[in-house]
Amino acid sequence: MSIETAVDPATQAFLGSLVADAVAMPVHWYYDQASLDGDYPQLAAAAVSDSPYLAPHNPHSGSILWRSHWTPPSPAFDILREQARFWGQRGVHYHQFLAAGENTLNFRLATELLELVRRDREYDAAKWLDRYVAVMLEPGWHRDTYVEEYHRHFFTNLAAGRKPVNCGVRDVHIGGLVPVPALVAALGPRHHDLREIVRLHVSLTHKDPDVLTAADVLVKILADALPRREAPARSPDASAAALREAILEHGHDWISAAKLSAWEGLSDRQLVGGKLSSACYIDEAFPASLALAYRHAGDFTAGVVANARCGGDNCHRGAVVGSLLAAAASVPVPLLARLQAFARVEASRARQA
Repeated sequence: MSIETAVDPATQAFLGSLVADAVAMPVHWYYDQASLDGDYPQLAAAAVSDSPYLAPHNPHSGSILWRSHWTPPSPAFDILREQARFWGQRGVHYHQFLAAGENTLNFRLATELLELVRRDREYDAAKWLDRYVAVMLEPGWHRDTYVEEYHRHFFTNLAAGRKPVNCGVRDVHIGGLVPVPALVAALGPRHHDLREIVRLHVSLTHKDPDVLTAADVLVKILADALPRREAPARSPDASAAALREAILEHGHDWISAAKLSAWEGLSDRQLVGGKLSSACYIDEAFPASLALAYRHAGDFTAGVVANARCGGDNCHRGAVVGSLLAAAASVPVPLLARLQAFARVEASRARQA
């Protein structure tokens, strides 16, 4: 079976999020766009490339990993392990050991979630928490140097004796949205309990009300943008229009037609990194993601590359940008073929069929 026929629309949206993360990975957390261009000049021409995946390298000219410190509460809860020695050092790339086309930690977890829910054909928060704890403590399960703050809080609370279901914190970062496309793909965009399940799952680690609201908005946009099986096939232009309409309808508390019109004269980088922050905080990261998806509806590759080149928390914005663009336009086959997680995602879909 070819890649073109193997991927259903909801899975395509999840794969879109993985592609957006993998494209952004080498330039993750570059806040100086000139430095980004200087360190990764290949990305400037990647909008028309079959494979904009690049491997990261040291030094990362904008890395602030040297400011980060975390002491595991005990060896039994050490989620940094062999990566701990790089914390506190200057110039270290957050994802220094990942290869081109590979996903960062949060998206690896999202893939794990997809596999679990597809295997069981239902969502079980307790089973997920058991799996989450197990893989995060498994030596060599991932090769990321950086482990986001919410993971550190979770395992600090777990070591203090809290039940896993009570270990989440009020985290305000867009990284909380990364598992949303995985749940949409695993359960289906019109699953009767999807919105409640997404809210429950995200709240296990991110209890901030704005993050939970953004997760719900993302579910609703995806449900409207993804084609229905019984509906006539949409043209590419109609698919792009449906995505834009869904963004405006469900994302109205975050973005509006008036704002988009006012921003028309701005380049993507002037918008994200200028008018809107490129940082990870949900209050601006989510509208920035919606704006990029709205602008690039109908052109998946251009959109995910634009997101990457805006810098900042482009990986986690990719959960929104990549999934929404892939809901309206197929991910190009070369991008799927070179995405390292593709085989795992397709295998989980085949087992569920």
